[in-house]
Amino acid sequence: MRRSDEPSGFQPLKRTSQIVFGERQHLSAVLDSIMKFGSISERVAREKMQLDALIQARTAELNRIHADWDRNLEMARNPATSADDLAKMVETTPADDYLLLRSIAEHANTPGSVLTLLAQHSYDAIKESVARHPNTHPNTLEKLAEDTTRPLWFLVACNPAAPEELRERLLKRMWQEAKPEK
Repeated sequence: MRRSDEPSGFQPLKRTSQIVFGERQHLSAVLDSIMKFGSISERVAREKMQLDALIQARTAELNRIHADWDRNLEMARNPATSADDLAKMVETTPADDYLLLRSIAEHANTPGSVLTLLAQHSYDAIKESVARHPNTHPNTLEKLAEDTTRPLWFLVACNPAAPEELRERLLKRMWQEAKPEK
C-alpha cells in the first residue's frame, strides 16, 4: 500500500508483473516444499490442488499483462537473444511490465537506442539498469546524471561507458559528498 491523498490515506499498489511473478515464485516454493513429504495425506493433496490453482491464476494474470509472458521473460534473460529481438520486445511490452522491461534493460545485447527509450521509463529500477549499462549512449548517461529526482548520477559515475569528462565531474562530486562535515 502507498500513502495517498485519498480519505483513507492509502491506495492499493498496482499489480505489476514483478509483484505477480514474485507471488507465483513463492507459491511454487511452497508447493515444492509440501511435495517433499513422504506420504501425501488427503489434506496435503487438497493444499496441492489449491496451490496449483493459485499458480495457474498468477500465470493467467501475467499473460493478461503481456501475452506469452513466460516465453518473453525467458527470451529477455537468455544471453543469446539478439539486439534486434530485444528491440522488438520493447516495442510490444506494456509500460507496466516492469520485470520484463528491467530484464531487457539489464541484457548485455540491448542496443543503446533501446536503452535511451528505457531511460525515460518512470520505474526507478529500469532507469538504474540503464545508468549502469555499458551500451548506454553518452548523451543518455548525461541526462540521467542530471536527474535531480533520483541519485542516478552515482551509477553513471561508475559506468565505464560514460564520457571521461562526465565521469571525472561525477567522481569529484562523489568525493565531495563523502567528505565528513566539520
